[in-house]
Amino acid sequence: MKKIRERLAVQLSLPKEIALNLPLITIVGRGEMVIENYKNLAEFSDTQVRVRTSDGLITVQGERLNLQQITSENLLISGRISGVLYE
Repeated sequence: MKKIRERLAVQLSLPKEIALNLPLITIVGRGEMVIENYKNLAEFSDTQVRVRTSDGLITVQGERLNLQQITSENLLISGRISGVLYE
């Protein structure tokens, strides 16, 4: 089914993250990160944010992490980001 969606996305010139409901992660320097197409927030502290996506769990590590914005489509994380792990 995923292969069909990938081919359809290419034929219709749709971004893969939309067609396949994949997370889109944008990191600006070390201080800001946006995660789009997430399912839910699994854990939050000032040193770690864990976000569940259709592609697995994403863990953001750092210092003074803060959730600046939470909508049904994206999360805006700020602070000093030191790492991103995919589980």
